[in-house]
Amino acid sequence: MPKIADIEDTPNPNAVKFTLHEPLTWGITHSYENAIQAQDDKLASTLFDIEHVSNVFYVDRWLTVTQDGGADWPELVRLIAVPLRAAPAAAAQSAASVFAARATIADLSDEDQARLEEINVLLDERIRPSLQSDGGDLHVVGLAGNYLSIHYQGACGSCPSSISGTLKGIENLVRTIEPDIEVVAV
Repeated sequence: MPKIADIEDTPNPNAVKFTLHEPLTWGITHSYENAIQAQDDKLASTLFDIEHVSNVFYVDRWLTVTQDGGADWPELVRLIAVPLRAAPAAAAQSAASVFAARATIADLSDEDQARLEEINVLLDERIRPSLQSDGGDLHVVGLAGNYLSIHYQGACGSCPSSISGTLKGIENLVRTIEPDIEVVAV
């Protein structure tokens, strides 16, 4: 049963981040944009049963819930806290199993896989920590030629600044190692 350590606003006015004392997962993200996507996840399904919840994202010791803008946050936070406190903490997992579960992009050449790994290291070091501190993240969904496709998760998914300024910042950073790359949010 994860206990809530902190509840924070995010740059997205429709998202709140819950920091927990115990992890819900070990390095594996769970991101759902609707109840249908979450149907096999007990915690996320329960959260989507709460009126106005429009997105659920969690990994490790934090969870971000986004609402549709029609709810009062203090009341919604109280409703979210009940299933969150009832959720089981993550069972112990080895680092190897977490690493093996990290998503990869199929059908990449060895050269493109090496490019992707270098880009992911850069994102892991310079971008993801900031996004995660704000209750979101990004997932690389494609690399084709000079186009890198990313998908924002959690609070970043519907935050106005992620589609403009943050996306340009990511592109500028990735261009330090791939000068001709274009980054597209999907």
